Amino acid sequence: MTTEPVIPSPSSVTAPQAVIAPQAVIAPQAVIAGSDPQSMPSDNDEISLLDLLQVVADNLRLLVLGPLAAGLIALAISFAIPPTFTATTKFMPPQQQQGAAAAMLSSLGALGGLAGAASGLKNPADQYVAFLKSRSVQDALIDRFKLLDRYEEKFREDTRKTLDGNVQIVGGKEGLISIEASDKSPEFAAQLANAYVEELGKLLNRLAVTEAQQRRLFFEKQLANAKDNLIKAEQALKASGVNSSALKASPVAAVEGLAKLKAGIAAQEIKVASMRGYLTEFAPDFRQAQTELAAMRGQMARAEKEEPTSDGGDSDYIAKFRDFKYHETLFELFAKQYEMARVDESREGAVIQVVDTAQPAERKSKPKKAKIAMLTTLASCFVLLLFVFIRQTLRTATKNTSFSARLAGLTASFKRALGRV
Repeated sequence: MTTEPVIPSPSSVTAPQAVIAPQAVIAPQAVIAGSDPQSMPSDNDEISLLDLLQVVADNLRLLVLGPLAAGLIALAISFAIPPTFTATTKFMPPQQQQGAAAAMLSSLGALGGLAGAASGLKNPADQYVAFLKSRSVQDALIDRFKLLDRYEEKFREDTRKTLDGNVQIVGGKEGLISIEASDKSPEFAAQLANAYVEELGKLLNRLAVTEAQQRRLFFEKQLANAKDNLIKAEQALKASGVNSSALKASPVAAVEGLAKLKAGIAAQEIKVASMRGYLTEFAPDFRQAQTELAAMRGQMARAEKEEPTSDGGDSDYIAKFRDFKYHETLFELFAKQYEMARVDESREGAVIQVVDTAQPAERKSKPKKAKIAMLTTLASCFVLLLFVFIRQTLRTATKNTSFSARLAGLTASFKRALGRV
């Protein structure tokens, strides 16, 4: 019997290929699947807007009801707060008449710029605000209204801080100063605001703050010194044996002119020294004053060269007469300036002009219940939103094994540091 060769059929040939082909495809997938999942990039680590919205939607009831409850509680508490009333007074600070004073000073010549250093170039409103906040005014109000007992404080320093918190003093751009006093009693708030203006007036009577007052004090001191020097020069001249009639008839016109020139130079030197306090060296007024001083010194040098020399008693008489005329000229100049300052000071009698007198308030200024409830609602909403996001982040992170290990290690380190291990 003959055997016929067996020819493989197409199905028997393709079957092994069908078995092998899937293995060749699955093998790479198995290798990839067996790799470390943490080394592969993952889209779960990224925070998207949809994830945030999902967290908000999951906690929507808490985020809505929580702030509303907090706002209602704050509104209820605001009804229990005692009302506070605010009274306001406005006044115009003393106005310094610098223009008129400067014109009169310039008309008198040599000592025209002496008041520049004495008069301040500050903003009057800011200066008077500082006066109102001074310890002298606050202590006067503490004693006047017995604020130690009213504010229930033991020390004056604490009482001043409480008074500072209850009173707002502001200088406006329009030149007016406003005082806002707050208290539980509307009548007391009005009395306190008006008392500030009264105590400021008492303080100003003790201080020289206006231009005329500063000039008056300055020239008063200079006048006293000039008077003492004039008396000494007059006594020295009398001691030389020359009587007053001889002084009037003596032909010493040149000496008298030289003495007046010397006095003018001294006055100009005082003027330049005073201008250094409020002007720079490149200011036109300062340079002009220096030029005038240099010219006067040159004129003085020429006059001294032309002065005739005398011997014996004549030289002693001429020197004493020159000193006498020098101090006499200074005394006259300072006397004129002093009288001008006194006239200006008398014009500035009513220094404080009250525009609005404080009246008891009809409506309370605080607490503002609607504002308190709204701010509390917004703040609690923000806090709850932050709490929800942090809680969701922690929940997601605890599912990661590496994060849990790091968190456990950090907790153990804190325990060791606190000595609880």
